[in-house]
Amino acid sequence: MDGSGLVCYDVPMKGEYGMQFAENLMALRRSRGWSQEDLGDRLGVSRQTVSKWETGQTTPELEKLIELAAVFDLSIDELVGREAAGERSGPPPVGYSPATDCVGCRRRVYYEYISPRRLWGLPLVHVRLGGGDRPVRGIIAVGNVAVGLVSLGGVGVGLISLAGVGVGVLALGAVGLGAVSIGGVAIGLCAAGGVAVGQWLAVGGVAASSQLATGGVVLSKQLAIGRVAAGHIAVGVETDGFLTFGPGSDPVEVWRAVKARFPRMWEVARYFLRLKF
Repeated sequence: MDGSGLVCYDVPMKGEYGMQFAENLMALRRSRGWSQEDLGDRLGVSRQTVSKWETGQTTPELEKLIELAAVFDLSIDELVGREAAGERSGPPPVGYSPATDCVGCRRRVYYEYISPRRLWGLPLVHVRLGGGDRPVRGIIAVGNVAVGLVSLGGVGVGLISLAGVGVGVLALGAVGLGAVSIGGVAIGLCAAGGVAVGQWLAVGGVAASSQLATGGVVLSKQLAIGRVAAGHIAVGVETDGFLTFGPGSDPVEVWRAVKARFPRMWEVARYFLRLKF
């Protein structure tokens, strides 16, 4: 232990200990039913790298050794065979925590599951909960950072993404970016949220769109419908535009004006006009 209270290891990895580590690693991996590729996915290395560790051709660098110990919930001494599992000597040192037991150690993974079935080279399901900041990748991915066709997590990227920050064709989150985006702040072709910016449609407290924007305060190049509305055609209590309509206007007349100016405006605009009147 150095003066900072952090644990420092001097791990001999040649000769007897090197072979012990290789044997331990293979036994630990097999006991969990993981393939070399599964273990590699957890560590961000290739299957070939894991194979070389298990055959004693190479040994991991300190950072990967720390991650291995965290994955198997062992100390580094136990992992390399210097100490039997469950026989750690003495009380934990000052500054030690189950999540960070060494300099540069990542948070421990409290639960992780990688399905053995794969599709397009990705696990069908990959779940990592409780720690780790490396991306979770799978057809269905759940984790702090999740990448997959369906992703759930703090940050999600996928075809369907439900996350604090979501990016996808359908994105739902505090911040959403996608073809269809729903969130506190939403950006997309169609966006709905507290603040919404959409190419075709924006619905929100504050909304902006090139075609149709509706909500509290709205701005649109074509049709704006809101309490405060600014657009080529503006409908609302307070309006600014080439054509403006107040609360008492006939929605049928407004729709005729919209169709005359923007013949390709989609029928969904009529629905929002009816809501306003």
